[in-house]
Amino acid sequence: MSGHSKWSTIKRKKGAVDAKRGKIFTKLIKEITVAARMGGGDANGNPRLRSAINAARVANMPADNVDRAIKKGTGELEGVEYEEASYEGYGPAGVAILIETLSDNKNRTVSEIRHLFSKYNGNMGENGCVSWMFTKRGVVVVDKEGTTEDQLMEQSLELGADDIRDEDDVFEVYCPPNDLTQVSDGLRDAGFKVESADVQMIAQNTVKVEGRDAEVLMRLVGMLEDHEDVQNVWGNFDIDEALLAELDG
Repeated sequence: MSGHSKWSTIKRKKGAVDAKRGKIFTKLIKEITVAARMGGGDANGNPRLRSAINAARVANMPADNVDRAIKKGTGELEGVEYEEASYEGYGPAGVAILIETLSDNKNRTVSEIRHLFSKYNGNMGENGCVSWMFTKRGVVVVDKEGTTEDQLMEQSLELGADDIRDEDDVFEVYCPPNDLTQVSDGLRDAGFKVESADVQMIAQNTVKVEGRDAEVLMRLVGMLEDHEDVQNVWGNFDIDEALLAELDG
């Protein structure tokens, strides 16, 4: 799990930079559109949409962008129809990689993802080849400022969370995916500063990666994350924190 925690920290910092470049907005607009198409435009009755809207607020996305994305999803405005698909494979050092996409051309997407795996010493596998190594969890990130782990633990457990981890300047609160909105909203209402709340695929076990393999792996992960159709990339790697920060920089 340490590998996941370190990568989560880097991803949070990277997300702030990506938001400035508009990458986060593009991914969030797709997610909001698909969530609205599948579950309707009322966030109160659509947990996936509500979670996406909360993520958009954290990223400081303008409300007009959110509203347009919802209307495109419900059909009130014309828009591109995206399809969901997941892809799996192995990176350098046998690392398991799970990719979630939203695309308007799945044939193009799968071809380009397969090419990236091949280019960076990996190989794309069949559906199910690595997904069994991951567990879907709701993760709420809470700023440490002004709170203690005991305070957060007590409130979180009452709301349905089942684990809390201390990660540098934040706490990560874990819960069943279906309870994510309940936990995140409850913590906000209780006065905790919630930085983000989303559903993540958590690796059950990690693979230690070092040296050249780590460098190539991070290039692969970076290229996958930058792909216009990729929403999320999950891996079971464990890279030394200093090396991870150096490679990401």
